[in-house]
Amino acid sequence: MGDTDFQLDSETEADIVERLRSEGCVFAEEETRLLAGEARSLKEIRGWVELRASGMPLEYVLGFTRFCGLRIELERGVFIPRPRTEFLVWQAKTFIRPDHNTMLDLCCGSGAVGAAVAAGVKAISLHAVDIDPVAVRCASRNLAKTGGHVCQGDLYDVLPHSLKGRVDLIVANPPYVPTDSVILLPREARLYEPEHALDGGKDGLDLHRRIAEKAVDWLVSGGHLLMESSEAQGAKTLDIFVEAGLHAKVVRDENLDATVVIGIKPSYK
Repeated sequence: MGDTDFQLDSETEADIVERLRSEGCVFAEEETRLLAGEARSLKEIRGWVELRASGMPLEYVLGFTRFCGLRIELERGVFIPRPRTEFLVWQAKTFIRPDHNTMLDLCCGSGAVGAAVAAGVKAISLHAVDIDPVAVRCASRNLAKTGGHVCQGDLYDVLPHSLKGRVDLIVANPPYVPTDSVILLPREARLYEPEHALDGGKDGLDLHRRIAEKAVDWLVSGGHLLMESSEAQGAKTLDIFVEAGLHAKVVRDENLDATVVIGIKPSYK
């Protein structure tokens, strides 16, 4: 948090709001309050304002975001968790058991999903994976309180073989924007967030296939795979789950525009 002794005077605050609004920041007043709440000096907040005015996402300027009530530390170049992904967390929490949970967070990015699912859960062994070293460094900080293990690598390849067939819950928010649609994303995302965290391949589902394909090898009987998708892609993701040997369903939250596909490994797999 910023130094509580530092406060903006009303004239300076109004100037900052106008500066941000002139650069297209729709929530200029709220952003000004957030920046002022973290800044330690007028010089620092003015520097932040110029970064934000240049188009840098507010989360990168501040160095954190709020997700499921948690403060998630962020570095520039790490995927910024969206509010809709809180629906993935809520769904995952319904499968948490009181006695023991072994959980994987694949394509973990900042570690926000794993941290939120594990929050308040004492009996959990969490393993998070991302291919990006910057994301791994960021996730390691965010998951420190959970005792989670964060690995850099390609999905299941870097996990201990001892986990095979012993995982209760796999959560994943992989990239699912079709390659040709990446150019249509908001400017902030295109310019500042890593393309590999946005581009999901030709139809957006490359990582969905790869994660689902091997999920049955890692899950216990009755274990769950939960993956964020889009409303348009939900049915295709469900088909991918079924083809991988999972019983599956699609759940949706219209208010958040959030779609999650839930798969369960049947007892005979």
